[in-house]
Formats: sequence, structure tokens, C-alpha cells
Amino acid sequence: MSSFLRNGKKIVAIGRNYAAHAKELGNAVPKEPFFFLKPTSSYVESGGKVEIPQGVVAHHEVELGVVIGKTGRDISQADAKSHISGYTLAVDMTARNIQDKVKKAGLPWSSAKGFDTFTPVGPFIPKDAISDPDNLRLKLQEGDVVLTGTPPGVGEVKAGDFVECSLADSEGKELSKIVFNAVQRQGGYKFQSE
Repeated sequence: MSSFLRNGKKIVAIGRNYAAHAKELGNAVPKEPFFFLKPTSSYVESGGKVEIPQGVVAHHEVELGVVIGKTGRDISQADAKSHISGYTLAVDMTARNIQDKVKKAGLPWSSAKGFDTFTPVGPFIPKDAISDPDNLRLKLQEGDVVLTGTPPGVGEVKAGDFVECSLADSEGKELSKIVFNAVQRQGGYKFQSE
């Protein structure tokens, strides 16, 4: 399933799944998390470049990605894990100034999160390599940018920044790592506030 970058049809992202992150941004904590979609054109592999459009205030949101290995719908909780082929470390890059604007207007978040290169991902981690997927630790250190909902600890990423993220299990063993350079996108879209 390491071909998820080439064969995946969509990225389903969970919003406000971590109460601490919602509070960190001054948002209400919903009774249930919600989801939004990102295009697969937003993928960039570790070591690539994240292109920040002009006028965008970009923030990192490090998350655990669950790679689906079997098609399904209306999947029971008891059967859910049989649809998982593995995991990946991902960064849900967010144009925070655009997200603030679309949230106020009640519009979808995809316009703030779906830019090309706005989902850096690490290598595929087979399901069997993680003994307890409900007990993983995201390690974030200075200079790191660490993506299933966003835990607290988001921050701005500017052109010229080098970003490094890692995912470790509960015993501290590194399972995945992502590195990328943020660059200013030339031409094309430019955000202009009203």
C-alpha cells in the first residue's frame, strides 16, 4: 500500500478532533469531530518543498495518517481496523488567514488547506509495524513541524524555513520522519485580504 500517493483518490481530514487544539485557536469544541477533504495534488513526499502562496500565513499541523487498504462504507467499529493497511506521518499545512476568513463565512476549509504541496507525508508504515496504534507519541522539537486531527502546538511556517517531523511509538522508537523546505510560490494565486 505504499502506492497510496499515486493511487489515493482523496484525503479525508478530521477537524477539531483534539479539544486542546480547538481551545488553542479559540474555537468551540464540537460534540463530534467533523471532516473536510483535501486533494491528493496537495501531497509532497518528505524531502520535497512546500510552496507557500504569496500573502498566505501558513501553519503546520502534524498528524497521524491512516492509510485505507480496503474499500468500505458504513463500516462497523468492530470491522474498522480490518480496512487499515498502515499509517503515515503527515503535515496538514493550513493557510491560517484564509481559514479564518472562510470559517467566518461558513465556507469549506479546503480552500485554506488544499494548495499543491500542502500535505507533506512520510513513508508508508505497515499496520503490523505499530503494535498499539491508539498509543502513539508525536514528538515535536524546535525546528520540527509535526498531521488524524491536530493536537495542540500549531505554528507558522514561512518561506525559507526547514521543517522536520517525526513519529515515535510509546517506547520512543522512531517510526517515520518528514523533512521539507518551505519556499515562496512564484506567480499564480495571491491571497488578498479585503
